[in-house]
Amino acid sequence: MTSDDLPIGRRVARWRVRRSMTQQMLADRLRRSKSWVDKVERGVRTLDRYSVIQELAHVLRVDPEVLLGQQRSTPAGTPDGVDDIRAALARYDTPQAPAQTPEELRRQVGYAWLTYQHAHYGQLVRVLPGLLDAVQGAQTAELLVQAYRITSSVLVKLGEADLGWLAADRAMAAAGDDPILAATAAISVSQALRASGRDRLALAATLTSATRVLPPLTHPTPSRLGDHEVDGLCRDQTARQPHDRRGGGAPEARRSAGEWAVGGTLLLQAALAAAGCGDTCRADELTDRAAGIATQLRGYDDPHRTSFGPIVVDLARVVLAAQRGDAAEAVQRHAAVIRREAWRRLPAEYRGAYLVDAARAYLQVGDLRGAARALVDADSVAPAEVRCRPLVRTVIADVARGHPAPAGVARLATLVGLTR
Repeated sequence: MTSDDLPIGRRVARWRVRRSMTQQMLADRLRRSKSWVDKVERGVRTLDRYSVIQELAHVLRVDPEVLLGQQRSTPAGTPDGVDDIRAALARYDTPQAPAQTPEELRRQVGYAWLTYQHAHYGQLVRVLPGLLDAVQGAQTAELLVQAYRITSSVLVKLGEADLGWLAADRAMAAAGDDPILAATAAISVSQALRASGRDRLALAATLTSATRVLPPLTHPTPSRLGDHEVDGLCRDQTARQPHDRRGGGAPEARRSAGEWAVGGTLLLQAALAAAGCGDTCRADELTDRAAGIATQLRGYDDPHRTSFGPIVVDLARVVLAAQRGDAAEAVQRHAAVIRREAWRRLPAEYRGAYLVDAARAYLQVGDLRGAARALVDADSVAPAEVRCRPLVRTVIADVARGHPAPAGVARLATLVGLTR
């Protein structure tokens, strides 16, 4: 068995030994128990959260890819296998996939999420057809929704927005009457609709779903309130959350916080769609409401894979400023937000995609060097974001037209086949 074939827990154990650490030493540096480390290394506890793997990698002084058993080199161009995903989505009968337990399927879905969050799109495209067959055979709503959401997200990345819309619609159908599953599916619906230029439909879909998981806003929007009034609104929103039945007045630590994160994400998706429709006032109001929710979420484990929080709201403000044509504000906000510690804790996929948006803002103000720096940083963080997405080729081409082309971009242009 090669090192790449090892379970992730075994790789953690190997690197711990290489760093001359005992399990207790590793546990202390992670601020966890020795029992937790032991269970991870034996495979009893599944590592299916990107943030935890990133934390382990930092302590062990290795790249997260090393713990995941993945290679850093990323070929340019759309990965092969999209047709296989299309074929899997076209099957309406129940596939004859080998029977697997829900726990096994949950581990596979968790690993697929990690692969997506780390922007290993080529690897993900290869495993998705089999995963779709497996979860369709299991007929478990939660796993079906998650598998379709992952599929939709990667298809949108690869320029297959209409096919991504189909996968997102399948997620919505699989969610049934579950309001939270339907809300998470609506996030994917919105992303696919916006990618295909259907912002008005995306706005309607996100607002409809948001009203099902968030309390009605009966106060003025935060943008029209003073600081003390904003705090009051946030407290009022928090008071409406489900309370922990185990005692105390705090929201239920995992479930309710995750639900509010889904609602906040829908508001940000709605804001981006509103901006796409030219309604900047509504976009700002929706973003401000999302910010009020984000301030209340601290330390939740993101069960619905939204990455939602204050840093994500601030990144959305950068993108919205660029969308409404205020690129100077976008660049100013960008320079401040990427210096924050929370920025470095976001998944590689999120950072890479955002940096491409930042490059476009730099282009708007005519700063080719700034745009080139953002693209090179995106390639360093998440190579597939730059090398596999058709959308990014246009940005690279625009920057590479400079005379001379900024450092690093000429190399990227060659990698993606934009040689002159």
